[in-house]
Amino acid sequence: MALDIGVLMDPIGSIKTKKDSTFAMLLEARRRGHRLHYLGQGDLAVRDGRAIGRCADLQVREDPADWFTLGTPAWRPLGSLDLLLARKDPPFDAAFLHDTLVLDLAAREGCLVVNRPQSLRDANEKLYAQWFPQCSPPTLVAREPAALRAFVQEVGDAVLKPLDGMGGRGIFKTRGDDPNLNVILETLTHEGTELAMAQRFVPEAALGDKRILLIDGEPVPYALARIPQGTDFRGNMARGGKAVGQPLSDRDRWICEQVAPQLRARGLWFVGLDVIGDYLTEINVTSPTGIRELDAQFGLNIAGLLFDRLEALRAEATR
Repeated sequence: MALDIGVLMDPIGSIKTKKDSTFAMLLEARRRGHRLHYLGQGDLAVRDGRAIGRCADLQVREDPADWFTLGTPAWRPLGSLDLLLARKDPPFDAAFLHDTLVLDLAAREGCLVVNRPQSLRDANEKLYAQWFPQCSPPTLVAREPAALRAFVQEVGDAVLKPLDGMGGRGIFKTRGDDPNLNVILETLTHEGTELAMAQRFVPEAALGDKRILLIDGEPVPYALARIPQGTDFRGNMARGGKAVGQPLSDRDRWICEQVAPQLRARGLWFVGLDVIGDYLTEINVTSPTGIRELDAQFGLNIAGLLFDRLEALRAEATR
């Protein structure tokens, strides 16, 4: 049965279709005959307690020069959609938080919102990994620069990062004798007023920061290792990292088993774990990527697996 599917995303005209996971989802929805409706962040509102959205009918095609067509936007109740893909990129700021509250109303009215809006608020992508300390490297999250400095001196090489970044922005590799350590900590904590994260540096980062995709807690059998290039220690593809697919290791699968029950319970149906060496470093819940690269390297259809599960969830909800 054809579904009405909304997609809340960044401007579709500026995406890189060869790498964009949201675009892979939209192509799969089109192949299945579903009706697509596009929304930007400015297209959400609430009228008399009901979530509404300014939706434009969306057509997509696999053409790097001409990949979409939008119809005339019109307001409609978001509860009239069968499914809404919440795929707005971080940062998780006040505008994003307010969007999730609007999407909560849409979910209350019967729309299946993926991922669950409350869980988008609750599962900070850096901090949520600390729910699973058995999987993570030694970590400290604190506001006080002195405490973070002492941690860095204790562990030796360390990585410092803000809690609200993405794509490798604002991440520093440092050590206790770094003459810039004080200014890094002052910058990240905004002079001790905001939380920042310090983690022991994992040397296996040189072999790649692995992205593992999970669909309702079940991992795709291949990870996408983002391998640093040149002198940059960051493997993020936004920072020039080289993406190389590889089978999951036994440790990767163990980490997935540790986090899967919580992901299912929270309605986090599509998630990207970041794993360096043997350690879980982040849990990406807002708009994880990697579909297009893994599909191309291994002949997969990850968006197809995702829609198999989402269609089943929708059918269960309407019985």
